Amino acid sequence: MKLDKIHQSQPSIALVLEKQNVLAIRDIDMPTQPAAGEVKIAVDTVGVCGSDVHYYTHGRIGPFVVNEPMVLGHEAAGTVTAVGEGVTHLKLGDRVCMEPGIPDMSSRASKLGLYNVDPAVVFWATPPVHGCLTPNVIHPAAFTYKLPDNVTFAEGAMVEPFAIGMQSATKAKIQPGDIALVMGAGPIGVMTALAALAGGCAEVFVCDIVADKLGVAEQYDGITTIDSSKVSVTDVINAKTENWGADIVFECTGAPAVFKTITQSVRPGGCIVFVGMPVDPVPVDLVSMQAKEVRMETVFRYANIYDRAINLIASGKVDLKPLVSETFAFEDSIDAFDRAVEARPTDVKIQIKFSGSDQ
Repeated sequence: MKLDKIHQSQPSIALVLEKQNVLAIRDIDMPTQPAAGEVKIAVDTVGVCGSDVHYYTHGRIGPFVVNEPMVLGHEAAGTVTAVGEGVTHLKLGDRVCMEPGIPDMSSRASKLGLYNVDPAVVFWATPPVHGCLTPNVIHPAAFTYKLPDNVTFAEGAMVEPFAIGMQSATKAKIQPGDIALVMGAGPIGVMTALAALAGGCAEVFVCDIVADKLGVAEQYDGITTIDSSKVSVTDVINAKTENWGADIVFECTGAPAVFKTITQSVRPGGCIVFVGMPVDPVPVDLVSMQAKEVRMETVFRYANIYDRAINLIASGKVDLKPLVSETFAFEDSIDAFDRAVEARPTDVKIQIKFSGSDQ
């Protein structure tokens, strides 16, 4: 969808990244009324993502540079308060979550079903696009999804990061009974492990060097944790698989050192899914992959995933509620970001809430 609509705007309170290391809660001009094909949403809950924190502390991610004030936040859920012309699947009062990337649906990538890699995609809180840490947002109805009654706003706001795990599991082409290894027990690593279990894996091993992070992952049935600071990950996987290797390895750290040995734990003909994004280019042992005929898949965000992610959460097969570490009121948003900068090892997902609703 091309963003060529003209919106009326007026000042609205928001969490604004003024420049690197400077946040402010202040008024900024934001759209007020939905155009055709859009809805207006009263935001309830917003998750704090690592990319938000990176923009705060570094002022840029790759070519995306914060050159002017920008509203942060892209993981959100809320309630529809106005409906634009032509919208039929949503109505006032619907509880929804929003997919933050808006592609040009006429692009070649979108026509192939790969709208997540559309070069023209417009993504919340990616310079110069404002995010959703403001009481009301305007969003395309086509990328706004109704939440079932048993899915809370907190869970709805976690559909976005969970969608990355879902995309990863989908790209892996999991077969029922597969053994998987997830490298990294951060939020995306844990959500990838849960998606892999839901996709049919019999057991998922999650490795990390931080015991507190592993403690979050090991509360789930089907997940076995490995403290890679104490034992060899390859030895554990070989012991489990009689020296065959994991069917699937998900790389969710982006840490350069991991790429040097990633082929050691995957079986011949297995699959490695690259989910984590290194800051700089990293060397990969292609010959080792060729010798095993390893299939390689890469992940960038997600496409055509949100509805299935919501279905899994609503079914109870995936429980994301234990992953919410702390919830801050909107007026304490700066404290929430400073808490995220601390990177406490027990923190998985920090959220910010606008309303007093328990839903």
